[in-house]
Amino acid sequence: MGYTMFAMEKTEFTRELCRVFALCDIPRPSEEQAALFYRFAEHLTAENERYNLTAITEPRAVILRHFADSACLCRFIPNGATLLDVGCGAGFPTLPLTIMRPDIKITAMDATKKRVDFVSGAAELLGLTNVTAVCGRAEDLAKTDLREHFDCVTARAVAELRVLSELCIPFLRVGGLFLSMKAKNASEELAAAQAGIGTLGARLTGREDFSLTDGTEELSRTALLFKKGKSTPDSFPRSYARILKKPL
Repeated sequence: MGYTMFAMEKTEFTRELCRVFALCDIPRPSEEQAALFYRFAEHLTAENERYNLTAITEPRAVILRHFADSACLCRFIPNGATLLDVGCGAGFPTLPLTIMRPDIKITAMDATKKRVDFVSGAAELLGLTNVTAVCGRAEDLAKTDLREHFDCVTARAVAELRVLSELCIPFLRVGGLFLSMKAKNASEELAAAQAGIGTLGARLTGREDFSLTDGTEELSRTALLFKKGKSTPDSFPRSYARILKKPL
């Protein structure tokens, strides 16, 4: 299998990255951070045929739909936080957050070993020391010493909110923040999930609706912020089959 080249030169990429971040109200990346994003984009493109990581490989789409869509979370994460990314996939939002926020420590979790291996390898390639990747199912790892360990938990395109909340909230320490990003149906999902989220020990403390754009394409996003006020009962999370069959 041949090496797939990333179809944008570094100077043009850096200019486009900074332009899109500005349009999306994301802090301007430093020269070093922009270089890391470019190297990551090259690596993602080269490894995609091997790992089947993403259908998004066109450079401008990568910048908006992967990098900006991940980095927009930066403003919600407290300084110095420990963060868990549940279902990290190809490293989104893990790796863009790791690049933009060197003050935070991120644990990337996925049930698929090839994705965990990719994230670990990409972090090593980029010299990112504030990220760790672990392989396992959330409902199993929530019964380990990772339970109630993190300041923040997030997930991207994993499941609807009733399912996602039961997979994520048990990992939060009391006082921590569950950050759920939704592209559509946020109000409907929130209405269906509120009672169950309360059962898990958290409550809605903020909502922000916004758009991400590169000047041509526009993505609608809703950030839902839940604060954990008390420990999650030991009976949660249930098995994934039970979660799906009867969501809270």
